[in-house]
Amino acid sequence: MGKIKTHKASAKRFSLTATGKVKMNHSHHRHNLGLKTAKRKRSLRQGAILSASMTPAIRTLIQK
Repeated sequence: MGKIKTHKASAKRFSLTATGKVKMNHSHHRHNLGLKTAKRKRSLRQGAILSASMTPAIRTLIQK
């Protein structure tokens, strides 16, 4: 049986923590920043942990 290839687009966007959780960056922090409040932009700067329900699907894609 063949191996599953790494989905390169997902591998660039997600990474794993040492405990196996999936880290991600927030979206909506590229353009139209003048319309967003400072509080919103500040929170988008931080990374986030992917939800537990989505983690198995992303782990399959990034193969780690």
